Amino acid sequence: MDTFYEEDILGEGFQRTTLSLRDDYEERAIATLVRRLSDSGNGRAVLYIHGFNDYFFQREIAFRFNEQGFHFYALDLRKYGRSWLSHQKFNDIRDIRAYFEEITFALQMIREEGSRTTVLLGHSTGGLIATLYAKEHGDSSLFDGIMLNSPFFDFNKSWFVKKCIPFASFVGGFLPGIKIAGGFTEQYGKFLHRESRGEWEYNLAWKPHVAPRINLGWVRAIHKAQRELRQPFEVRKPVLVLHSERSVSNFSNEEQVQSCDAILNVRDIQQVARNIRGQVEIVSVLGGLHDLVLSCKEVRGKVYQIMFDWLERQNGTNDRNCLG
Repeated sequence: MDTFYEEDILGEGFQRTTLSLRDDYEERAIATLVRRLSDSGNGRAVLYIHGFNDYFFQREIAFRFNEQGFHFYALDLRKYGRSWLSHQKFNDIRDIRAYFEEITFALQMIREEGSRTTVLLGHSTGGLIATLYAKEHGDSSLFDGIMLNSPFFDFNKSWFVKKCIPFASFVGGFLPGIKIAGGFTEQYGKFLHRESRGEWEYNLAWKPHVAPRINLGWVRAIHKAQRELRQPFEVRKPVLVLHSERSVSNFSNEEQVQSCDAILNVRDIQQVARNIRGQVEIVSVLGGLHDLVLSCKEVRGKVYQIMFDWLERQNGTNDRNCLG
């Protein structure tokens, strides 16, 4: 039976369908799969997984992949954006692996809809999720590589606060509902959104400049996932890790905020990325924002070129034709 898609809020050829998931600790849960198909489809697809305090709104990335012949799919994970239900706490999770349900569901649908190869593309927390998924599903035939856009491999906190995170994680196992401030700067969002000083239009209720307070259950879920990546581990698919060349050191410096990672420490990304054993490329991008595809036009053009060159190298050099 064919999946029912309806027109998405983005218009311009974007469609969406709702994925019904198993009940979790807040009972009913859903995810949303958004797609935009390429007129010149070549049997390849990409599945995009967004970050924390986020949802899929970036039309341009879909257009770019469509132009290259890729069908573009994106998930709004449970409790984010299109998938948030009124009885749920925004963005919350108790175990990163819970997201594996909607990822596998989406990958199966993409295969059933005719794409022979699929690449996971994860941003920030989505990059952490995609990495853990690839680590545990190395033999899966449902995906063929992963691209990581500033993956959330560690908390960007002081040495002292990082030492306290394991304790907060431990407490989160017993008292997951205790809420704390997330600590993310609002300056990043203000340099993105069109109503402030940015270029992009998106729903500020779903992606506010100041993220909703997180709870210790969420801290525990993230900490446990990050901890698993601190020792060398294998990913049996090609991996591309992209990150900005620098992190913001002075948030009152507008030039830094507009040309560096204002959310994560790029040294943390590099350190964990070097733990990946397999076919891995790590590339820094001068002038890149935390979400590299939201950087200024010139920089994000370079980001897309890096992605597409990498995809073509996999396609051209792998004898098993793993990426198409």
